[in-house]
Amino acid sequence: MRKFLLTLTKIVLKVFFRVEVINQHKVPQYGPALLCASHNTMFDMFFLGFKLKRWIYWMAKEELFRNPLLAYVLRKLGAFPVRRRTADISSIKHAYRLLSENKIVGIFPQGTRARTAKRKYPAKSGAVMIAANAGVPVIPAAVFGTYRLFSRMKVVFGDPYYIEKNGDKLSKEYLSEMSKDMMDRIYALAEVR
Repeated sequence: MRKFLLTLTKIVLKVFFRVEVINQHKVPQYGPALLCASHNTMFDMFFLGFKLKRWIYWMAKEELFRNPLLAYVLRKLGAFPVRRRTADISSIKHAYRLLSENKIVGIFPQGTRARTAKRKYPAKSGAVMIAANAGVPVIPAAVFGTYRLFSRMKVVFGDPYYIEKNGDKLSKEYLSEMSKDMMDRIYALAEVR
């Protein structure tokens, strides 16, 4: 089912959009990583995974899993639910488990869709906490374009980097500072040609 959905997605994106993928080589070929991207529409996960050889396991809001058919498709695609506005321990543990299995976990650190790339939303601290505690590289990524049929879309991956764990416990201030740095790296990808 997963291969079928992936093939279908690639066909749809090739036929209906002109997708340019920049710096695809910055996504590691093996090993765990946390892919953190800006979030404009529900289609971002498809654009971000379009040309990658590795599968991304996306953390997605639990509301999407309330529809049984959509939940089935999302789970087949590797997505798993997260309760927003809470410390959802089960989804965080699931993310750690995937990373321990050398998978790529995808997170939209803003926790909501920005609707436009021009509006900058701050990141929640969950992605930074996971990356620091798991000791995995963060790959900044972004999708740019109008999302209109037959339009040009640009997918950009940034340099992987690590978030150092300063001490046993990550302070609120440090998480906030590192979350801002993460979003700055993501938004800076707009300048990449």
